[in-house]
Amino acid sequence: MIPRNMTLWQIIDALAQQIPFSKQKVEAVLSTQAVEWESQFNDLYRFYKSQPVKLADGVIISTIDLRIKRSGNHPGLLGLDIDGTCITESQLIARYGRLRIAGLPRGDSLDEESVYAQEMPWGTLSFGFKDRKPECLSSVGFGPKKND
Repeated sequence: MIPRNMTLWQIIDALAQQIPFSKQKVEAVLSTQAVEWESQFNDLYRFYKSQPVKLADGVIISTIDLRIKRSGNHPGLLGLDIDGTCITESQLIARYGRLRIAGLPRGDSLDEESVYAQEMPWGTLSFGFKDRKPECLSSVGFGPKKND
């Protein structure tokens, strides 16, 4: 596991400043190396993953899912799976204010998430809470606005 001397909040802010995403920009912020996976099966995107990253606040980014479009002017997509220190919904509200409900589980799996989102100047920042452990943040997603 790669240690990083930043908190989850600092990582979120730093990654948002890297839009449009690239493999190199995300690697630099997270101090890790991303490797391509499954891209031979997808004509639209290149998929990248990396080793877990432990943050200064005890949060662990267990999985990094970066998707960069193969062609065109698209800012990329980034998802972070979160473990370690529990980040609660009330901590998110204290940090980001009111969040809108962007998705609810359908009851098919304990790994489904309740998703809350906040519109940012650059796009949508989303936060997921799995049914398995609904009191703790399980994912953070970056959905940048598409370039025209």
